[in-house]
Amino acid sequence: MQMHASTGCVLMASGLSTRFGSNKLLAPFDGQPLLYRAFAATDTPQLSARIVVTRSAQVQALCKAQGVPVLLHTLPGRNDTVRLGLSALLAQHPELTGCMFLPGDQPLLRRATVDQLLTAFAQTQKETERVIFRLGAPAGNGPDPLVGSPVLFSNGFFPELLTLPEGKGGSVLLHGLTGGKRSWKRLSGKRDKIYSA
Repeated sequence: MQMHASTGCVLMASGLSTRFGSNKLLAPFDGQPLLYRAFAATDTPQLSARIVVTRSAQVQALCKAQGVPVLLHTLPGRNDTVRLGLSALLAQHPELTGCMFLPGDQPLLRRATVDQLLTAFAQTQKETERVIFRLGAPAGNGPDPLVGSPVLFSNGFFPELLTLPEGKGGSVLLHGLTGGKRSWKRLSGKRDKIYSA
């Protein structure tokens, strides 16, 4: 059993922002491009590596200017973004025990929250476990939380993540394992709720 989890992060920045009207990752937020918030949230020594996966040459230039690894592609699907990002991380770090997937347009996500998620994963990670961690919030009086991004998959899910159905993301794994219902266990967090499934 490994004592330390080696975790990577794929910053998903391949959306076309058609509803927004322009590339929202470049839009100003608190005086900087929105994507800078994702850079700040994932700038933690708890991550072994991170990579931005994008279809935008402007996002690529922004990443290079900030020294953040980036992969530019032209493929259309969410599955492509997941596969390309995870493959690139595994090529550099084949020992990864987990990978976090974070949409680049989550400007209120804090580094402390990312660290909390990574710590919870590292404390419970076992080589033989297939576990998923994600942020969430209590959903009224119901037993199940409203869960969201980022999502952290243990390496037991890597084969499925590398072969997702066309146009689909990791949520296929979340829904497909139990017919759409997963039991989420709250692990930690006073302000930020971390759940595992």
